[in-house]
Amino acid sequence: MTLISIWSISLTVNLPGLAITPMLGNLSHIFPHTSQLEIQLITVLPNLLIIPFVLLSGKLSLSKSKIKIVVIALAIYLASGILYFFATSMVELIAVSCLLGVGCGLLIPLAAGLLADVFVGKYRMRQLGIKSGISNMALVIATFVVGWLSHGNWRLPFLVYLIPAIPLILSIYLRGIPHADLYQTTVAPDKVATGKTASKGSDFIISRTWSLIAVYFFVCYASVIVSYYLPFLMQSNGMTSSEVGTATAIFFLAVFLPGFILPGILKVLRQSTLIVCSVVMMGGIMLIAVGHDFAIMCMGAVLVGFGYGVFQPLIYDKATQIVTVPAKATLALSFVLAANYVSISATPFIVDGMRQIFDPHTLSNTFPFILNSALLGIFTIIVFIFRKSFVFRIDPSYY
Repeated sequence: MTLISIWSISLTVNLPGLAITPMLGNLSHIFPHTSQLEIQLITVLPNLLIIPFVLLSGKLSLSKSKIKIVVIALAIYLASGILYFFATSMVELIAVSCLLGVGCGLLIPLAAGLLADVFVGKYRMRQLGIKSGISNMALVIATFVVGWLSHGNWRLPFLVYLIPAIPLILSIYLRGIPHADLYQTTVAPDKVATGKTASKGSDFIISRTWSLIAVYFFVCYASVIVSYYLPFLMQSNGMTSSEVGTATAIFFLAVFLPGFILPGILKVLRQSTLIVCSVVMMGGIMLIAVGHDFAIMCMGAVLVGFGYGVFQPLIYDKATQIVTVPAKATLALSFVLAANYVSISATPFIVDGMRQIFDPHTLSNTFPFILNSALLGIFTIIVFIFRKSFVFRIDPSYY
């Protein structure tokens, strides 16, 4: 029950912003005096707030109150879900969405951090794969539920934000985590074996930390392109909103599946795992860029989602290995996870900036995918060259 309780936290971490998505186009009708800036703020502000609170959660995890942080974060999350039903203006919706970002930000590092505290080696990697699968599976199911609920009262999609009630009820079982696991103080054996040293007083292996942050930032950017820009490309090719929704759902399905079969994938691909995943993501982006057929675009979305679905839990696991003191594993995860939300926030600016340089006049909907396929090609070369480095190496202990 303790493990189920930890798993249940992952049901919530990918949901912020989801309930708002189906109604973005109708908000100006629901609230007649809504400005374009307010509509943008309702999606941007929560994601921006998640970033500092992810880092704050990592810092707070160093104290002896990890379970309290989880309970408080879930309570804030659930309270925001309830408050959505009482919001009567756009300003109130924005305020509640910010509160949602605060609760989710506090929760995100601990969803993985508690697993990192309890498990080691290949068992930890396996559990982080399951955690990734659960969070992405919850997103897939919630996406369908929100789409279905959005045909009724405009408030109904906010029901998905009541999901935190499940882990909040189960949080009583978190007391089953041994105190010695939650607050470790010994130096991790694998850090001693590698001979790596941390900067004085930081307990972090700095070169590993920045390398992992940079890789996760890029991998997140490379995959979020699909959910950001695929709808525009498909619509420009005359495809219906139903087909767009199907392709997006297939993408998220492809992201969550590898989490549950990660040990099998590693057993087959071994040291070439991340090289293959980079090639697969590049191939998927290229299929989307050149394909004008629904089936081809869905195939491309599957390839990108699969590659990202393998990268994600492996990066989570490696984030626990950038510290010399196991008690700081959650803080390390918070740094790496923050890169995800920075990437999500920065992606439109990166694409628009590169468009101004390479495609200022055409404004083609294929540009983001052409750009990404080129960047993924460069990234694949980097992965191959540095395949024996900490970030890209797959230790034999994994399989």
